[in-house]
Order: sequence, then C-alpha cells, then structure tokens
Amino acid sequence: MTKTIKAYRRENGRVGIRNHVIILPVDDISNACAEKVANNICGTLALPHAYGRLQFGADLELTMQTLIGTGANPNVAAAVVIGIEPKWTKWVVDGIAATGKPVAGFSIAEHGDLEIAAVAGRKAQEFVQWATELQREEVPLTDLWIATKCGESDTTSGLASNPTVGNMFDKLDKEGSYLCFGETSELTGAEIVCADRAATPEVRQKFLDTWNRYNDMINRHKTSDLSESQPTAGNIAGGLTTIEEKAFGNFQKIGKECRYIDVLEPAEAPAKGPGLYFMDTSSAAAECNTLQAAAGFALHIFTTGQGNIIGHPIMPVIKVTANPKTARTMADHVDLDVSGLLSGEMVLDEAGDALIDMVVRTANGRNTAAETLGHREFIITKLYQSA
Repeated sequence: MTKTIKAYRRENGRVGIRNHVIILPVDDISNACAEKVANNICGTLALPHAYGRLQFGADLELTMQTLIGTGANPNVAAAVVIGIEPKWTKWVVDGIAATGKPVAGFSIAEHGDLEIAAVAGRKAQEFVQWATELQREEVPLTDLWIATKCGESDTTSGLASNPTVGNMFDKLDKEGSYLCFGETSELTGAEIVCADRAATPEVRQKFLDTWNRYNDMINRHKTSDLSESQPTAGNIAGGLTTIEEKAFGNFQKIGKECRYIDVLEPAEAPAKGPGLYFMDTSSAAAECNTLQAAAGFALHIFTTGQGNIIGHPIMPVIKVTANPKTARTMADHVDLDVSGLLSGEMVLDEAGDALIDMVVRTANGRNTAAETLGHREFIITKLYQSA
C-alpha cells in the first residue's frame, strides 16, 4: 500500500493538513483580547480556554506544554500568542519558535486590551497573508500522524467501528506511520491484555505503572465504582453494562498486530520514531483530543456508537460509526458509516480501506462533519487545584 496526500511541509519537516493562523491566549483572562484579534482579522482562529493563572508545578508544566504543542502542531502555519504577563508569554513563544514557524507574542500588562489587539492584529494580518501563499505538496500518507479515540460507545463500537480503526492501524503501522491511542480509564479490565501488546518488557511495565497510577487515584478518592462515569449512562443504554465490556471494545482500535513502542505522558510528543504509541489521557473527548493534538498528531479518528459531536480547532476529527440508527439520525455528524459490517454488506478489510480513503480525502482538504458544524472543543487537562 503506497498512498500519498497533498499536505503542507513545515519548517521542521513535519506534515500538516490544515493551514491555520491561531491566536493563542496564554491564560484565561487573555481570552477576550485574543478573540478581538480573531474577530478583526479574517483567516485567524482564537483558542480560548479556562486556565493559566496561579497554576504551579506539574499542572503548570502540562498547561504550558499543551499550549506550546498546540502552536507547534503542523496544522498551524503561524501563531500569535497573547498573555497578561511577559514571562509566561515568552515561555510559550519560545517553545513554538523552536519549530521554526512564524510566531509573535504580546503581553497585555501596562498596555491594555485595545492597544495589544491593534498591534497583534497587524502581525496576525501579516501571518495570514504569508500563510495563504503556502502550497500543498505531495507527501507519503505515512508522514501524517494519526490519533484515535472512541466516545458514546455501544455494542456496535467493539463489534465494528473500533475494529475498522484497528484494521487501518494494522495496515498503516506496517508502512511506518506514527499512530496514537489513549484513554487510560477505558482500559480498566483489559489492562493486562493491553500491557501484553507492548513492544518490549520495559514499555509493558511503563504502561502498567501508568495504569496503576490512575487506579490508585480512583481508589484514593473512594470512587472505585466510577458510578455514572465508566461506563456512562449512554454506554449502558447502548448495551455496555460493565467497564470491562467497554474496555475490550475500546482495545479493538489498535488492531490485531500492532504493538505500541512507548508510553507517552499527556501532550508528550513521540520520540522513538514511527510506530504505535499509547498516551496517558482522560477518556473525556475534548481533553484527550487536545492532548493528542498538542503532541503533534494532525488527524483524529473518532468512533462513536450512540453518537458524539466532538471536534477540535486545529486537528480534523473523522467520525466513524457502525450503528445504523446513529448513521441515520445523526448523519450530519458522521463521516463514515461502517454499519455494513453488521449487516453483512462489507467485510473488515473493506471497512479499513474505506477509512483509509476517508483519511486521504480529509488530508487533501475535505472538511470533516465537525469542521463544517463549527465544533472547536479545546479543553486543557488540569491536574490539581490552583494556588
């Protein structure tokens, strides 16, 4: 299988399939100024979020890594960073600048929103005019980093839509793609089976340490039953009565042959070369997607049973379902219907190939359902209470 796509080759060699100029607030109180710039300059996209003030330690590091990683994502052509204080603004700017892409930072302190919105707007206009002259070039499909997650799962997820992703991952992994899965909590009950899919004993232990850290947190807060959370009420309505059933369905997304070569911290970029990676993430859709995008993944495959409407500002999200009711009643949110697997109208190899075709079409410029509907969920993972 040798496929190519039309994509943007960035300064650091990475491949992007969108060409965003983002206005990135460093902290929650800079959101309004960032949105002023985006409202004034057509072709820009503001990414407001809820955090950034009085965070410290690992919590602050994760927020900053998420912001830097978002700006560094290859779907971003250039970034304007706006913060209240110069020090933290520079932190984010310097991190993005390490990729070689155009970035500029502005601090509101001692200037005010109106002045910063004006000067940042002029820089944003310059970036947009520069970015719109960039041209796509033909590159191997394997240069595109792809992540996956599931949401609002039901019995059709584990039977058909998740195996469809797994079939594609098996094929792309052999070709040398960068791939990622996560959702630490949703592997509960299948954690030993998942551990056994590690490429080495060291990676296996790293996964178990990660899962045990999560499990210890659940037990520490006396919520080991995860009532109403894992599985969710929607999962139960869809026929998944235990977290173990959900976990083994979720696990189908990494196929039959893939072995993950490393375990990533949240928002950590892969460093061991091409292959499948596991990332320690929440199962909350917007948080997981935001972390994977911050790690550099440029396209997301999201399977859903009961129907999920998630999107992301800079990383296209392809929705796949095998539930015929969802494909009918929520067709405006579905990019690929593989319910034919359940009716006997298609086999798994055909479904996997159909997903690869949808990946190529999306990479070449087709807007996903979430993009056309304006779904831009961008949620930073917070580890603990602010100071």
